[in-house]
Amino acid sequence: MTIKRIFCDMDGTLLNSKGKVSESNATLIRDAGIPVTLVSARAPMEMRDAVDALQLKGVQVAFNGGLIYRIGDNNEVLPIHTQIIKKSTVQLLLKGIRQHFPKVSLSYYDFKNWYCDRIDEGILYEQSLTRQAPTLIETENQFLEGKTNTFKIMMITFDEATMRELAKYLQSLDLPEITIQRSGKAYLEITHRLAKKSKGIAYILQKEQLTKEETAAFGDGHNDLPMLEMVGYPIVMDNAFDDIKAIAYKTTKSNDEDGVGYGIQKFLK
Repeated sequence: MTIKRIFCDMDGTLLNSKGKVSESNATLIRDAGIPVTLVSARAPMEMRDAVDALQLKGVQVAFNGGLIYRIGDNNEVLPIHTQIIKKSTVQLLLKGIRQHFPKVSLSYYDFKNWYCDRIDEGILYEQSLTRQAPTLIETENQFLEGKTNTFKIMMITFDEATMRELAKYLQSLDLPEITIQRSGKAYLEITHRLAKKSKGIAYILQKEQLTKEETAAFGDGHNDLPMLEMVGYPIVMDNAFDDIKAIAYKTTKSNDEDGVGYGIQKFLK
C-alpha cells in the first residue's frame, strides 16, 4: 500500500469534542508525511486553525464541495470552483424553516461571513466549536431575504424528533437544486446539489494524476459518504453512525482519541 493523499473531514473526525485538533493528533498526522486535504462542511474561515495546525499546503475543500480553494502566499483564500444556491431558493428555504420550525437555530454562509438574526443555543454552540463570530442581521425580514452568494444554510437542533420532522419537511419541498445532509447529530445542512465532497476529490485526483488505490479518507457523517466512496481506503471514526461504519475499510478510534492520527499510523503506513 502506497498512499499519496489523505482526505479528511473535520467535525467529528479530525476535531475533538472541543472543536480542536489536539497537539498529539497533529503530531501523528504531520509525522506520517502523507499530504492531507481537508474536506469539510465548514467555511474557509472555520478551517484556518486546522490548516495551520497541520501545516497544510495546496487545495482544500469547504462547504461540502461548494467551494474548492487554495491558500495564497499571504494566507488569502483563492477560489478554484464555487457552487452557490440560487437566491430565490435561499429565500424560500429560510422563510419556510422559520415559519414551520421557529425554535430551530437557523443561519447561513456566503464566501466570507456567517449570518444569523438571533443568538440562540445553536449559534452559541457553533461559536464554541469554531471560535468564529456570526454577522448579526438586525431584522428578521432582512435576514430571511438571504444573500446572492449563499454557499450553505445551517440548522441546529438538539432534539431528535425535531430533527426528523425538519428533514421530512425539507424533503417534501422537492427542490432538485439542493442537497440536504445531516452533519453530526445536531446539524442539518443545505448546499447546492452539485456541492459534493466528491467533486473536490475528483479535482485533486485529476490534478495530481492519482489512482483510487493511492488515496484514503477519514469521516464520520452522512455527508462524508461521497468522499469515502471515492477513495481506495475509507476509514471511519468509532463515533460515526453505524451505517457509515458499514462501508469502512477500517474503523479507527474516536475523534476524542486522536482517531485520524492513530488510523494513519496503524492502517496506512
